[in-house]
Amino acid sequence: MGKTITEKIFDKHKIDDPFPGTAVLSLDVVMCHEITTPIAIADLEWRGKDRVFDASKIKAVIDHVTPSKDSKSAAQAKILRDWARRHGIKDFFDVGSNGVCHAIFPEKGFIRPGYTVIMGDSHTCTHGAFGAFAAGVGTTDLEVGILKGVCAFRPPESIRVDITGALPKGVYAKDVILEVIRRLTVNGATDRVIEFRGETVDAMSMEERMTLCNMAIEAGGTSGLCMPDRVTVDYLWPFISSDYNNNIDAAVKDFAGWRSDADASYAAVLMVDVSKLEPAATVGYKPDQVRPVKELGDVKIDQVYIGSCTNGRISDLRIAASVVKSALTNGKKLAPGVRGIVSPATPAIYRQALEEGLLAIFMDAGYCVANPTCGACLGMSTGVLAEGEICVSTTNRNFNGRMGKGGMVHLASPATAAASGIAGRLVNPREYL
Repeated sequence: MGKTITEKIFDKHKIDDPFPGTAVLSLDVVMCHEITTPIAIADLEWRGKDRVFDASKIKAVIDHVTPSKDSKSAAQAKILRDWARRHGIKDFFDVGSNGVCHAIFPEKGFIRPGYTVIMGDSHTCTHGAFGAFAAGVGTTDLEVGILKGVCAFRPPESIRVDITGALPKGVYAKDVILEVIRRLTVNGATDRVIEFRGETVDAMSMEERMTLCNMAIEAGGTSGLCMPDRVTVDYLWPFISSDYNNNIDAAVKDFAGWRSDADASYAAVLMVDVSKLEPAATVGYKPDQVRPVKELGDVKIDQVYIGSCTNGRISDLRIAASVVKSALTNGKKLAPGVRGIVSPATPAIYRQALEEGLLAIFMDAGYCVANPTCGACLGMSTGVLAEGEICVSTTNRNFNGRMGKGGMVHLASPATAAASGIAGRLVNPREYL
């Protein structure tokens, strides 16, 4: 019997079986940010274990509230900043060089196929797009990871999601993952890994694959993975070329070892044909409550948010800007009473969007262009909703109060979000493309 990519990664990294059903894995990367890590740091200090297992394998960033909005968030940032300095963590990204963690860490080339990755953040599954096992963990597991470079997991079963068909006009990776979550439900992949497979995924860019894997957790998944291939190699090539003597085919062959075997066993297989998929958005307060936008009627909105670790990359900004530019040519801007916020996910993305003229397009339409931050996504800063307000957002979670107490979030693609901002209500983006 063949093995899944997850089983292969577990076999390679397992260093102990302390009791049946639990595997202790060595870690390749431990990621940290200023919201969850300071608690782990404080506890390690209290226990007299203020150490790190390997400073080169720890990556840290201040990204959730940046720049700090008040004394409490400043104190959180200071704890992480001082800790990184104290332990010589060179891959620490502070204000000015910081970006959304699940965008900046892949951008810096920190993830490889076959890696094990943890972070005190549920959307760590994003990094599975590279063929890595990447999982969000709690404070205790994060502490152990920082101190010892290991983490214990129950070996998860895998769900194979085969995605086929060409994406119709106006349909993007965000619409695809919303459809997958709708069909799996928010509990459908609990304690399991989701493998995203098929011709549609093969044709996607790494940025699109990261969008898919980013929301695996919204179906309950421990992680989401894509099979590494030439697309993966091309993305990582600036960081790995010397490892393969500038032979790209050698890297592709090497990465192929981290693909699931053809006869691997799965807990379930889901077939998704996207050829007739419609632009979609969430309704209610669960990410599996998804409907085609054309069926939602006249849903007035107060805010549009474009950004986050799901859809704040350059390809996302290009899509949204193309919609906004189309509207501008017809004399339309953000609808009266609608606020628009765009937050490029990293400084490099910000600079590229600036050089391509994308930020000027957003500003011409009345958008506020914010610095890279996670703030709005979890209702902490830079786009918080008031009670009763409605936002169309490219983020990943629409829980009750997620972007502000009493606010409603409709998750959608960058195209749908941008088009809705022009119309002042949830709309199908196709008329603007």
